[in-house]
Amino acid sequence: MSSTFPVILVTGLSGSGKSTALRVFEDLGYFCVDGLPTAMLPKLAEMFQPKTTQHRGLVLGMDLRQSDFIQEWEEANQQLEKMGIDLTILFLECRAETLVTRYATTRRLHPLESRNLGLEQALEMEKEVLDPIRDSADLVLDTTDYSIHDLRRILQEKWTDIENNPRGMRVRVVTFGFKYGVPLEADLVFDLRFLPNPYFDEKLRELSGKDAQVSDYVLKTDPGSTFMQRFTDFMIYLLPLYAEEGRHRITVAIGCTGGRHRSVSVAESLFSQLREAGYSSTIEHRHLELG
Repeated sequence: MSSTFPVILVTGLSGSGKSTALRVFEDLGYFCVDGLPTAMLPKLAEMFQPKTTQHRGLVLGMDLRQSDFIQEWEEANQQLEKMGIDLTILFLECRAETLVTRYATTRRLHPLESRNLGLEQALEMEKEVLDPIRDSADLVLDTTDYSIHDLRRILQEKWTDIENNPRGMRVRVVTFGFKYGVPLEADLVFDLRFLPNPYFDEKLRELSGKDAQVSDYVLKTDPGSTFMQRFTDFMIYLLPLYAEEGRHRITVAIGCTGGRHRSVSVAESLFSQLREAGYSSTIEHRHLELG
């Protein structure tokens, strides 16, 4: 995040919610521009300074509608670095089958689609081309299961946290149910289906891992208590090693069968420990209400 004026790039797979994300930032008080030629990014960023605008920052929406997007992106990023502007990147993605459905519903063409390139091929090509930008993103959001309202709410929550913690390793903890699918954006995936399952206790079934009764059931006795201690120690050991390799964002996905009891209990405990250790951390329970 720039020390003078925040400059944010919103990009990702076409159809994954870029337009919605830009509207969210606009509502938050940012100046938003969509479809700006990448080469103009440094010039526009230079124009906007805190003394000359009432906006909180500059947000740019970019995608592969430009044929030379990647080359111009690399050059523009280098210029921004020379200017002392630390670009913050939000990358949106979505499962291919959901993107196909969205395009079929809107009847719009994908930017890379042509007579010789079908929609599914265009989606695959776009994903491959944008992978380097995804790897350097500050926040990656998989919008497959999000409504417009979900995306708005989560963006507001996550971006507030990033603004309050602009430096250091960022850890995003996501819980999920294996019956609903593993999050696409996960860097690390942990399967907790070996822990005792509160679902089979009628008194606990309707509760979640956020409730003390469920958390105690999962974590107060072995194997839960020993696992939680070793798991926390492992993550505290691991994160600095990723940071040394230049990683500044890690998404940790923690799953159980339904994503309601065991994964939530462990994730809440890990999230608390990471915060105490000084890490900028966020948490999302993706399938809690489904489980």
